[in-house]
Amino acid sequence: MTQPPKSHGRLSISATLRPRELMAEPQVQGAWTARVITLFPEAFPGILGLSLTGKALSQGLWNIQTIPLRDFGTGKHRNVDDTPAGGGAGMVIRADVMDAAIRDASAGARLPVIYMSPRGKPLTQARARELAQGPGVILICGRFEGVDQRVLDAHDVEEISIGDYVLTGGEIAAQVLIDTTVRLIPRVLGNQDSLAEESFSVGNRGLLEHPQYTKPALWEDRQIPDILLSGNHAAIAKWRASEAERLTKERRPDLWRAYAETHVDPAKDRQRSGASDQSRNHREHDKDQQR
Repeated sequence: MTQPPKSHGRLSISATLRPRELMAEPQVQGAWTARVITLFPEAFPGILGLSLTGKALSQGLWNIQTIPLRDFGTGKHRNVDDTPAGGGAGMVIRADVMDAAIRDASAGARLPVIYMSPRGKPLTQARARELAQGPGVILICGRFEGVDQRVLDAHDVEEISIGDYVLTGGEIAAQVLIDTTVRLIPRVLGNQDSLAEESFSVGNRGLLEHPQYTKPALWEDRQIPDILLSGNHAAIAKWRASEAERLTKERRPDLWRAYAETHVDPAKDRQRSGASDQSRNHREHDKDQQR
């Protein structure tokens, strides 16, 4: 009788209700941990398993654990949803099912519970910094028409949105929050100094980041600003700060208003606005001449 070919890639196999645990990354005690409640555990780590976050995951700088919501479903088919009270389209995730999943995810740790929802407060860099300083987070990935409000209230769940739009589920949003947070954990990024001047950072005063350039110095008749090639670091820092202010004022007036309330003299702000307009008109005039 011919023997079946040997399997490769796993050192051992054992029975489990959650087969994906055989493929899980090593879990390091004390590392920042994301516990994700989802109907699609196979979606993780996804993009988080690549590049710097993936390297940090394999090094044990952070952990990710999936809690399959279907495991807590009811009846023969492990149903997790039912029709909305009061009528209407779609289905709603049941309170008893989600409650069991949250309790399982909370076992052995006191972590904030966050529901990725378009009606939540916007995700900010400040909130990501707060989460990065803690032990981790429990994330709820919604589906259908959402989650029974009673279980959200019972567990004091925080709702966070990644933008004014609606996705088919919370898995992508959860990965955005995890990525935003994990990159702030020490040693995850190769060079922590890169965090200092990026958009929304404390080092950049909460403003948008200045424009970036690299070689070649001249590309398709477009030249790197001379100041960046001058070697005058004080002048370069001043130019970058000015550009950060200009871009923030042009593209994110909400951020600029918040910054200007405590950092900007109104008279100088008006002067800067005029200078910004003149600078923009000068650049556009130069482009017209090149054409």
